[in-house]
Amino acid sequence: MLTLYPGADRGRTQLAWLDSRHTFSFGDYHDPSRHNFRALRVINDDRIAAGGGFGSHPHRDMEIITYVMSGQLEHEDSMGHGEIMNAGEWQAMHAGTGLYHSEFNPSADESVHLLQIWLFPDRRGYEPGYQQKRFDGASSGPWRLIASRDGRDGSLVVHQDAELVLAKLEAGQKANYALPASRGAFLHVGTGAARVNGHSLVAGDGLAMEDESKIVVETAAPGELLLFDLA
Repeated sequence: MLTLYPGADRGRTQLAWLDSRHTFSFGDYHDPSRHNFRALRVINDDRIAAGGGFGSHPHRDMEIITYVMSGQLEHEDSMGHGEIMNAGEWQAMHAGTGLYHSEFNPSADESVHLLQIWLFPDRRGYEPGYQQKRFDGASSGPWRLIASRDGRDGSLVVHQDAELVLAKLEAGQKANYALPASRGAFLHVGTGAARVNGHSLVAGDGLAMEDESKIVVETAAPGELLLFDLA
């Protein structure tokens, strides 16, 4: 079964410094049919204006992954981390028993475009933790493993039976993905355009997949695709 999540139908938060699109219910946007997909709770597509950002705020019992697609993001948290994330870098936080963090755009003239992703953990009460990484170099196939429960192949660790893989594809390039029985998948088009299992998708679109053994992707324009393989 395939369920399309059109990017044009996403919820939206607009502030003087923020333009955020919400694939799933978030903040003032609430849609009972779009609350989560399995353990995937949030995909927020954020553009933060120069000098703007989120002040210190709390999280707990959530796995939070951030991907900076362009620009820079300044991060500080209650664990003592103070980092600048550049375009192409990933961050994973285990909110666990509780933490505070802030996120700002340090640039005076350039916006930052990022994806923030939340996954439910497999249990409550983990110790808070932080990881940051850039994935350079060639991968063994079209899909690069970004996050997994066991951290294999140098991926970020998440406390959930979930894998996040990324494909950066040129126009006309194909990428297949075998999905084990009983697992579900959610594909998010970060940039570009692609045809996925017969559906034409553009940047911002999502596709939830249940009872599919094979995911077939062919790009119509160069771009980045995020695929969540979920228990």
